[in-house]
Amino acid sequence: MRYVWINAGLAAASLLWYLLNCAVGGGPVAIAYVAAPIEGGVAVAAMFGLWRAVRDNPVARRFWSTLLAATVSMTLGYAMMAVHAALYSVGNVAPAMPLVPALALGLGFTLAMWAVGRVPVGTATVAERRRMNLDRMVAFLGCATVLWHFGLAPMLTADERWSPQTLLLIGLAFLLTTAGVTKVSYLGDGPVDRAAIRMVVTVGLTAAGVAVLATTFGHDGGIPSQAVVLPLGPVLLVLAARAQARATFGSRRVSRRSLPLLPYLAIAAVDLPVIAIAFGPLDWSGRISLAAAVLISILVAIRQFLAFRDNRRLLRDIRGQEARLQHEVSHDGLTGLANRARFHDALQAALAAERPATVLLVDLDDFKTVNDSLGHDVGDHLLVAVARVLAEQCGADGLPVRIGGDEFAVLLVGGTTVGETVAQRILDALSRPISEHRLLVQASIGIATVVPGATLDGILRDADVAMYAAKERGKAGHVRYVPGMEEPVLAHIQLGGEIRRGLDAGEFRVVYQPLLELETSKIVGVEALVRWNHPIRGTVPPIEFIPAAERTGLIVELGRFVLRETCRQTAAWLAEFGPDVIQRPAVNVSARQLHDPDFVADVLAALAENGLSTDRLVLELTESAVLRGSQVSRTLHELDRLGIKLALDDFGTGESSLSLLRAFPAAIVKLDKSFVDGIEIDDANPSARDARQAVARAVVQLANALGLETVAEGIENEAQVEQLRGLGYVYGQGYHLARPMAAEDFTALLAAQRGAVTA
Repeated sequence: MRYVWINAGLAAASLLWYLLNCAVGGGPVAIAYVAAPIEGGVAVAAMFGLWRAVRDNPVARRFWSTLLAATVSMTLGYAMMAVHAALYSVGNVAPAMPLVPALALGLGFTLAMWAVGRVPVGTATVAERRRMNLDRMVAFLGCATVLWHFGLAPMLTADERWSPQTLLLIGLAFLLTTAGVTKVSYLGDGPVDRAAIRMVVTVGLTAAGVAVLATTFGHDGGIPSQAVVLPLGPVLLVLAARAQARATFGSRRVSRRSLPLLPYLAIAAVDLPVIAIAFGPLDWSGRISLAAAVLISILVAIRQFLAFRDNRRLLRDIRGQEARLQHEVSHDGLTGLANRARFHDALQAALAAERPATVLLVDLDDFKTVNDSLGHDVGDHLLVAVARVLAEQCGADGLPVRIGGDEFAVLLVGGTTVGETVAQRILDALSRPISEHRLLVQASIGIATVVPGATLDGILRDADVAMYAAKERGKAGHVRYVPGMEEPVLAHIQLGGEIRRGLDAGEFRVVYQPLLELETSKIVGVEALVRWNHPIRGTVPPIEFIPAAERTGLIVELGRFVLRETCRQTAAWLAEFGPDVIQRPAVNVSARQLHDPDFVADVLAALAENGLSTDRLVLELTESAVLRGSQVSRTLHELDRLGIKLALDDFGTGESSLSLLRAFPAAIVKLDKSFVDGIEIDDANPSARDARQAVARAVVQLANALGLETVAEGIENEAQVEQLRGLGYVYGQGYHLARPMAAEDFTALLAAQRGAVTA
C-alpha cells in the first residue's frame, strides 16, 4: 500500500507543478520529467516483491517476471528522458525525444503487452478459439481505426513534423494498447488478477494521452504536458501490483467476462471515422480508415456465418439429444426394449381405442441362481439374449417390454388365440441355449386378454395371477387367466402375511424327532422340525407354509428361529443329562438360507450364545439346495472348514446324487424314504423290492467307502429295521422308532433312557 501512496503523491506533485506552470510559470521544463523515473523505481520495487510472492504459480510467475522487465525498461527510458531534458532544454522548451529513451520505452510497452498476450484465455475447443479470435480481430480493428483516424493520422499529417522516434513510440503504444484491451475483455478469473491486467493495459494509454495533448495544444514544448501524463504509467503499474496482491492474499471477487459486448462497441465506434470522412475531404489516411471499416464488415459477415453454422449444429445436437432422452425415458437401458412406462402408455392407448389386445407376462424361472452362481455380468448378458428372443418371436404387431429385473412382458394386438401361439414360440426358443455363454433358461408366462370394460391395473393383475399359476404348475409353461384364478394366489399371498404375523406373535414352535441306533434303539441324535399353531386354523402342515415362506423370503427368519431354539434346547439337555446324551442335533436348511450372506455368521452366533462347539451341530440339506451354484458351494465348504457336519437329505432322489458325494463336503448321507418303503418282504411286487434293496445296499457301501455315515429315513415297521440292519445300516429314523415330539416329551424320553442305562 505504501508504494501506491508514494507514487500517487509524486503524481499529484507533478500535476500541481503543471498547473502552476500553466498559470504563472513553474521553472525549467526539466522538472516535468523528474517524477516519472522516481515512480518507476518504486514500481520496480513493488513488482519485485510481488514476483517473489507468486513464484509457485507458473502462469503468474511468467506474467509478473515479464512485467518486471517491462517496468525496468520503461524506468530507464524515463530516467534518460529526464537527464536529456535537464541537459538540453532551453527555458520552458523541452528538447525532442532522443532515440535511446524511445527504444527503452518501446521495449517496455512491448514487454508489458507481451505479458498480457501470454495470459491463457481458457477456451476449451477449437471452435471457441476461432470465434474468439474473430471477435478480437473485429474489436481490434474497430478500436484501432478510431485511434488511427482521430489520433495517429492527424500527427502524421500535421504541418509541424513529429520526430520519427516519437511517432514510432506513440504508434506502438496505440497498437499494443488496442491489442491488450481486446485480450483483457476475454479473460476470466485465473492466476493473474483481471483488474491488474486492466491496469497494465492502461499504461499504454499514457503514451496515447501524450499524443492527444500534444496534438491538441501543439508539440513545441510550450506546455510541458509530460508532467501530467508520464507519472500515470508507474502509478498504474503499482496499482496493478496491489490488485494482484489483494487477489493472492485476500478474498478474490468473482468477475465475469465482457466478451459479448466489445465487438459490437467496436463496430459502432468504427462508424465515427466513416461519418467524419463523409463530411470532409478524403485523403490517404481516410482511405485507410475506410479500408479498415470494409475489412471489419467482412469479418463480421464471416463471424455471423460461423455463428449460423454453429447454431445449426447446436440445434441438430439438441434435437438428437432430445431424441436420445426420449428413447431413454421410454426404453430399458440394458436390453433396449421398451420399459414399463412405454408399456403402460401403449396398453392404455389400446384400452382407450377399444382394440383387441393381449398381454403376456414373462418371468424367468430361477434366474437368481444364474446371478449367484455365474455372476451379475453373465446374468446381464442372459437378459439381453432373452430380450432378443422376445423381439424375434413376438412379431411386428408385438411390443416386447422389460418390466424390471428378470420380468418381461409382450403386448400383442390381435385375437385371443395369438397369445398362446406367441407364448409357445417364446418357450420353444428358450428351450435352446442362448447368450454368448450358451445357457439354458426357462420362463413362466401368464396370458391375459383385454376385455370390454377392462382397466390397465386389472389386465396387469390378471396376467400376473396367470404367470404365478404357471409357476405353481411346474414352471416352463404358459397359463391363460380365467375368472376366479386369483383366489388361490391371493390365499397364498395372504398366507405369507400370516407367516409374518405368526413369527412376530411367537406361534411357531420346534418339535424333535429322535435319531436311533438300530441295534440298541439308543437315542444318538435328533432332527429339529418346525410346526405352526395358527390361532384360527389350528396346526398348519409344513407342506403348506414352508413353500410360502420360501417364496416370500421369510424362510430365512424362520430358519434362524429354528436354529437358535435348537441350540438353546440342546445346551439345556447337555447340561441336564451330560455331554454324551445327544451327539448331533440336526437342523434343516433351505437353499434360500444358504444364499443369505449372514447365514454362516448366524450359525456361529447361535452356537456361541449357548456355549456349543461347532462339532455339536448338523445341518441337513436336500440335493436341490446343494445344486444352487458357486455361492452355495462356497458357503457349504466354509461351514465344513468350521467343523460343522453336513448331511445330504433325501439322498437318491436327485439326478446327480453320486457326483454330489465327490463335490459336496458331506459327512452324513440320509437314504430317502422312497427306498425304504417296501424294502421288507413284498410278495406283490418282488422286482420293486429287489430294486429298493439294491439301491439301499449300494448307498451304504458307497458311503462306507467314502467314510460317510448313513441314516435310513422313514422306517415304519420292525421288518424294515431288520432288513436295513442286514444291509449294513447303523442309524435310522421314522415313525416306527419315534415320532416328532415336543421338547418336554423328548426330555422325558432322555430321562427314561438314562434310567434304563442305570438299571
